[in-house]
Amino acid sequence: MPHFRILYTSDTHGYLFPTDYASGGDRPMGLLKLVNAFDRDENTLVIDGGDTIQGSPFAGYIHRTSPRPHPCALAMNLGGYQYVTLGNHDFNMGLGALSDYLNDLDATCLCANMRDREGKLPIRPWAVHALPNGLRIGLVGACTHFVRRWERPETVALLEIEEPIPAIRRALEAVKPLSDATVLIYHGGFECDLSTGERLKATAENQACEICREMDFDVVLTGHQHMAVAGIDLAGTRAVQPHYRAPHYAQVDVEISDGKKRIESKLMPPAPEPLPAGMEALGAIERAVQRWLDTPAGHLDIDLPAGDPLSNALNGCAVANFVNMVQLDASNADISACSLPNEFKGIDRDVTVRDVVSTYIYSNTLKVLKMTGAVLRRYVERTASYFDVVGGAPAISRSFLRPKVEHYNYDYFSGMDYVLDLNNPPGSRATRMSRGGVPIRPEDELTVCVNSYRASGAGGYEMLAGLEVEKDIERDVAELLIEYIERNREIAVDKHRYLTVILPDGKQKRG
Repeated sequence: MPHFRILYTSDTHGYLFPTDYASGGDRPMGLLKLVNAFDRDENTLVIDGGDTIQGSPFAGYIHRTSPRPHPCALAMNLGGYQYVTLGNHDFNMGLGALSDYLNDLDATCLCANMRDREGKLPIRPWAVHALPNGLRIGLVGACTHFVRRWERPETVALLEIEEPIPAIRRALEAVKPLSDATVLIYHGGFECDLSTGERLKATAENQACEICREMDFDVVLTGHQHMAVAGIDLAGTRAVQPHYRAPHYAQVDVEISDGKKRIESKLMPPAPEPLPAGMEALGAIERAVQRWLDTPAGHLDIDLPAGDPLSNALNGCAVANFVNMVQLDASNADISACSLPNEFKGIDRDVTVRDVVSTYIYSNTLKVLKMTGAVLRRYVERTASYFDVVGGAPAISRSFLRPKVEHYNYDYFSGMDYVLDLNNPPGSRATRMSRGGVPIRPEDELTVCVNSYRASGAGGYEMLAGLEVEKDIERDVAELLIEYIERNREIAVDKHRYLTVILPDGKQKRG
């Protein structure tokens, strides 16, 4: 009975080695441990779903030093990858870094809805792979088109980005007559609850459910959402998704008999040890990364612990105060806003580079936006929708938890005092906003420093998209944080409590 296997990773985010970089300790994770666990034969396809070259301190060090061949490409070559697609974060470092990665990669990059205008990036829309057992596998790649919203304008200007569904449909029509089975590698996720079918988001950022309903792929390999989905059948299509930072990989087995297909899938753990050839080839770079991370940077007057997301949101967060303090220093804006990752290390009083890059993990730059007090209020109200009230107690709204966890879409403000009343429904919770004791009026004109992701309107902040940009600060926020600490050395962190939350029982919670 003809059979083929797919070994699939996605959203590895530069985690090649088995370390979380916050502690530096060995962990059951990392691409090199995954590829060392691969169980394959000649009829196996090894595939990656994107978000490969950004997201870890290792990836940040690569971007600073530009070693060749690109270490992520080298690791994937040693792992025997044959096909990849692009993830939205693969564009964060610019097309130069993406070109280095793709041109050093042995695998073929498939992305039907994206191409660079100059045709320099080696990207194809689809391929048909002939296996030794005679099976022909049609493969299509695609990425969420929200890259148009999230990426720097100068990067987007160099790209042609189409919405995925029409591009995927054309590619499927091309490969299907040539193939015994069809596979979509989609850097996007599920827009519906996988148990109930309820649509969770109104946007088209994730479209896997619609793709499975409207097109007859045999297998859809998803990503982007960082959900662990061992396998689900959607309208006759088998769909999977691995978690991020390489804690496991998806294994999909397909048997074909008399035109019928039997498909099974599961998530597989990493090997106990990393691939020896990978450790030999990349170990020196990893050791250099660890030395860089342990470099002393300066001293704070307090520790900045990570804390619990809900507690941080209710009470304010010293890490957010510090990030906003640096953003205000860099921008001279009236107000600064920042968000924090779902998971981060926190910053010790004796600050090292590790503290900073393991706490501010995103590749964001800054923009100073001009906005009125009315727009600012809408901005704050969107952030306040993070809260729900369950059984009379504050909780996190399901819309920030499903289909994926989005603590990073709650923003913290500095430079203004504001009150959120959780006794009021979402949309009318910001009962007071002031600067220097003076209420902010709807017609007031203000400058607000935000990161480039938020300035695009991402995360439900459409009111920010299209606002006039007074200043564009083309520096990564993590670099600005390190530079600020190294320049000042002895730093008193801003301890002002900008936020007051009125709880359902009427008590005030000062942030």
